[in-house]
Order: sequence, then C-alpha cells, then structure tokens
Amino acid sequence: MLYWVLKHLVIGPWLWLFFWPKVEGLENIPDEGPAILASNHLSFSDSIFLPLVVRRRITFVAKAEYFNGTGVKGWINRIFFGGTGQIPVDRSGGGAGAGALETGARVLRDGHLFGIYPEGTRSPDGRLYRGKTGVARLALETGAPVVPCAMVNTHLVQPPGRIWPRIMRVRIRIGAPLDFSRYDGFVGDRFVERSITDEVMYELMELSGQEYVDVYAAKLKNQPPVTV
Repeated sequence: MLYWVLKHLVIGPWLWLFFWPKVEGLENIPDEGPAILASNHLSFSDSIFLPLVVRRRITFVAKAEYFNGTGVKGWINRIFFGGTGQIPVDRSGGGAGAGALETGARVLRDGHLFGIYPEGTRSPDGRLYRGKTGVARLALETGAPVVPCAMVNTHLVQPPGRIWPRIMRVRIRIGAPLDFSRYDGFVGDRFVERSITDEVMYELMELSGQEYVDVYAAKLKNQPPVTV
C-alpha cells in the first residue's frame, strides 16, 4: 500500500513533472510472473526511476544501514526504502551476497519482479564494469527470464556525492527478455554462470552505449589514489 501511495500520490507525480522519463522497450517487462530486472548502476537515483516507470512493483535489496538509522533522517530512510520495495540485507559479513540472492530467489518464486545491479556497486566514472555472477545464479535457480534495463544518463542527473539532482530528462532503455533455460541443471557451474553474466552485460552495453571495462567496479574503487 505504501509503495503505491509513494509512487502514485507522493513522489511519483513530482518525478514525472520534473524529469519526464523517456522509456524505450517497456513492453519487454512481462505483465505477470517472475522476471529479473538486471540494470547498470550509474546513480543512487536508479532505484527510484526504474520503479517509477514500471507498472509492477520491483523489489531490490539495500544495505541494512538504511533501515536502522536514528533520528529524523533514519525515520525518513526507513519509510522511503521500505515503501519503495527494498529489503534490508546486512552487507558487512561474508554471507552478504548469499543473503541477497536468497532474498531474490524468494521474491522470484513468489512470481514477482526482482531488481539487481550485476556490477555490484555504482560505476565510478560512467563506464560499464564487469558483472558479478549472482544474476546468473538467480536465473538458473529460478528459471526466471533476465530483462536488461539500461539507465542512460542518471549519472548526469545525480552524480555520486550530489544530494539534489539536476533537473533534466531521464532516459531508460529496456531490452528483450533473455531466456537461459538452455542451461537448466547447470547451477553452480562457474563457466556457465560467467557466460550468462557476460551475455547480460553485453546487452546492457548495447542498450546503454557505455564503454565496457572488464574489471570489477569495486576493485577500481578500492585502489589507493595515485600520488606524484
């Protein structure tokens, strides 16, 4: 109920008014049944604009810190992230990734849409980075199709570190669903999971027009700065 209220009455109308999203391929998202929405990740606002334009509810996972903050800010975060269909996952431990995938599998088996960012973190420079194989594991475990969703310019609308977004048109391109049923029975096969993930990332590259970098974004972010 809160998801519907936020989307249609509280936040959604203002987002449509100021950012007038242009969406291509919306018909590629199935009207019913499970599907994995695999998106590139350019900005914090990706998790806002994609649910805005999709008729069905999308469930994402978000770090638990957004749900257990204190004070007014903590209360606002809990209302917003809970109300927009995001589920808290503790990312501090070694089992964080497994917890996120278990949540995704449960959502998909219930027949819903699950959103995932294969890069694992936001792009540090607007390029597309190597995908992690969690998206493939979900597809193999649940049989759900993977729908590639390309956020085109959200890094310009709200660059990392910027609190207030720029007023400009948001663009989203949604590709045809990818069916990986030909790999049925190959859950846990690292070669197959990497092949599936690379196919998803190729589709995202084609849709977004981003330059592809075959390294993990998190690895680049963790590198110490170069001094001269």
